[in-house]
Amino acid sequence: MKKISWITHSQYDIPLPKNHKFTSSKFSDLYKELKTKDFYKNAVILRPDKASVNELEIVHDNEYILKVQNGTLSEKEIRRLGFNWSEILSNRSFLAVNGTLLTCKEALKNNIACHLGGGTHHAHKSFGSGYCVFNDIAYSSRKLIKENYVKKILIIDLDVHQGDGTAAILSKDREIFTCSVHCKNNFPFRKSKSDLDVELDNGLNDHEYLNILRQTLKKCMDKITPDIVIYDAGVDVHKNDKLGNLSLTSKGILERDKLVISFFKNKFIPVATVIGGGYSDNKIELAKRHSIIFQAVDEIFN
Repeated sequence: MKKISWITHSQYDIPLPKNHKFTSSKFSDLYKELKTKDFYKNAVILRPDKASVNELEIVHDNEYILKVQNGTLSEKEIRRLGFNWSEILSNRSFLAVNGTLLTCKEALKNNIACHLGGGTHHAHKSFGSGYCVFNDIAYSSRKLIKENYVKKILIIDLDVHQGDGTAAILSKDREIFTCSVHCKNNFPFRKSKSDLDVELDNGLNDHEYLNILRQTLKKCMDKITPDIVIYDAGVDVHKNDKLGNLSLTSKGILERDKLVISFFKNKFIPVATVIGGGYSDNKIELAKRHSIIFQAVDEIFN
């Protein structure tokens, strides 16, 4: 059986008010859910170290990074971010970016690796937004290229919301191709321009979605031959998601994830997965949805 690296940290959960739309315990909930799965025995658990301020300057302004570190965000910045500042949130934000970077490095070694976090694609260069403090996808992409791990990267973002921060930060990075497949009538309402944007109408079902995705993957490969793919497997495309607007089932999400993983496996291109968005009042149900990408990876590789 193939051993698959899972990257997580016990300090990923964050304190939030009781009725917050974001599930504060979603990361530990996911880990608990995964421990009940048969394929848990195939996992190798790894934990990241914190990124430094200097390292994060590869994608974020120094002033913004220090505000997050020191708790000096303005009320307006906190509203835009959607989280109140805490030391726990700050610590977790410096950890999670390196969680995705570690996932990418493990994927390059083993063809696949999965992060039990990441996908904070609304974070821009100088501000956080939409529950995203630092942009782990942009950070990891630039670090991999700067440190000569790879020459070309493809980002496949299948969160229901556009990866606006990723697209904006990487807009001039010709060696990184950003693809976002998202609901047109959803946050962010002012979209950025990805290298490839695929806008979806409300209520799209499994069959319609998968057909569009097949065409999209082929279009991406016409534009770039990547050394690695970073895949944002957001589950807010689910029909029961609080912030979604699409109509995919859990079975449809499994088919989506298997399609992406098998597509690149067949081309011998490593894939690093991040969990992206997902919103539910039922935290157990949410953990089950986020576990789907791990199931898909195991089914394709084992």
